[in-house]
Amino acid sequence: MKKCLLAIAAPACLWGTLAHAQSSVQLYGLIDEGFNYTTNAKGSRGYQLLAGDLAGSRWGLRGEEALGDGLSAVFRLESGFSPNTGKLSQGGREFGRQAYVGLSSQQYGTFTMGRQTDPTIDLWSVFTGAGNTIGDLAAHPFDNDNSDFTYRIQNSVKYVSPAWRGFTGEALYGFSNGAGAFATNRVYSVAGSYHAGGFAAALAYMNTTGGGINTTGAVASDNQTFTAAAQENFDAGVSYTFTNRAMLAFAYSRVNVYDPTSNVFFTKQPATGSQIAWKFDNFDINGQWFFRPDLSLAADYTYSLQHITTTSGHSTPKWQQVALMLNYAASKRTSLYVQGAYQHVNGDTNTQFDNASIVGAAAISSSGNQMVYRVAMLHRF
Repeated sequence: MKKCLLAIAAPACLWGTLAHAQSSVQLYGLIDEGFNYTTNAKGSRGYQLLAGDLAGSRWGLRGEEALGDGLSAVFRLESGFSPNTGKLSQGGREFGRQAYVGLSSQQYGTFTMGRQTDPTIDLWSVFTGAGNTIGDLAAHPFDNDNSDFTYRIQNSVKYVSPAWRGFTGEALYGFSNGAGAFATNRVYSVAGSYHAGGFAAALAYMNTTGGGINTTGAVASDNQTFTAAAQENFDAGVSYTFTNRAMLAFAYSRVNVYDPTSNVFFTKQPATGSQIAWKFDNFDINGQWFFRPDLSLAADYTYSLQHITTTSGHSTPKWQQVALMLNYAASKRTSLYVQGAYQHVNGDTNTQFDNASIVGAAAISSSGNQMVYRVAMLHRF
């Protein structure tokens, strides 16, 4: 470690330098802060000073120690927070975004253990407007496929392969950690991606059993979008970067939620035992155009179709959503941006599935329409 930037870190820096010349620890983070206006939030207008719509505000430490023969020990501790209140995000966890340790090999790949993102986020979400350019305002309804990073997987082990002729693969398993309940609140996920020139593609799958039932399993109850007996995510995406000025992507996801009991976005949950299955099909086309290196426009259109099966019948609400973002990079670290999103629901359920609910809105709408506008800045350090 050649440079110690913080006085409080000086003892650690000195120890790291003496202990191993090829060790490194990096402090990093970002703050995303802005003002949101929602046209319909429970029937009223919503005004918010809101952080983390484009990217969650965070700070973190990541490090690596060379062990020889291309093998390294790696770790990451990453904490989400709200600059408005100073409170921790992700259910108040000190390192709620990520906390893991592992080994990395140039030849054999990387193995990590702890709380971390799953392969669908790592390799597939970048093909969506939410995971790549716009953030919350482009998330699919209720972030049903987790493309907007609503939750991480804890008690997990993950393997990331080295790149081979453009191919990369990942696999993850999240343990329930429950005595006598091995299959309750566990997760397994796999994904693969391919890159060749400007072309990229990915396939991903995630299976969750009992997600959100408790705080100690693979998916904690304070972060899970749906609480249900089981959930499956099937994901696919393709993109093409034409030049340094233009990118176009398409993403598809199929989400099957079995025996659901709650939806974190609802203000009134369905009656216990009344729901059999919620199934979502999401079609997302998005792109980005750079007018010049410091000025870009991103756009996203999503069509989502849901199949709801209950003890009283079947229904198929449909969502259409458009999101735009104009971003100006004032420097390499600081950006100023404006966003807008519109969502329309054609519903036939007489439940809150019929109400528009843009991720990042002040609250769920009282009707099938909702718009959100945002003016903000983002600073990286």
